[in-house]
Amino acid sequence: MAQSSSPISAVAERYAGSLFELALQDNSVAKVEADLASFEAMLNDSGDLSRLINSPVFSSEDQARAIAAIADKAGITGLVGNFLRVVARNRRLFAVPGMIKAFRRIAAEHRGEASAEVTSAHALTGAQQTELKAALKGIAGKDVAIAMTVDPSLLGGLIVKMGSRQIDTSLKTKLNSLKLALKEVG
Repeated sequence: MAQSSSPISAVAERYAGSLFELALQDNSVAKVEADLASFEAMLNDSGDLSRLINSPVFSSEDQARAIAAIADKAGITGLVGNFLRVVARNRRLFAVPGMIKAFRRIAAEHRGEASAEVTSAHALTGAQQTELKAALKGIAGKDVAIAMTVDPSLLGGLIVKMGSRQIDTSLKTKLNSLKLALKEVG
């Protein structure tokens, strides 16, 4: 298990590890990954859902009922549906994004892959993702599972996080560096 840098990441690691063990016993790791990706997409697309999982104002019962309804409506059943209900009852919904990342990393390690989080200014095409995977495989020395996100504020380029390494080739970072350099000169 990876060393945690905060109490939230420690919680996320424990829950993700438990979910992975259950998924492994049930031979449903791929299904769990797909359901978690589906929930993550809903979380990224809905400000209301994000507020629900992060707000301490909602009671654990309200959160559990809402999460159950959302999961049922989205077709998220089985392990992930039950997992989300338990997490809600235990007042740990705030850590779900970290749990999803930790689960992906654990599953990738189990498959003998490295995991990478890639943030780009625009969605990458299939060919670009394939080329990126090949380049990252050369760095990691093994296959790489990529979790893609889009952040238009980057303006261009990529930010790749793989393990404890981060490669930032974003235009936003380059412009900020240039801005700092110009301030030092002026």
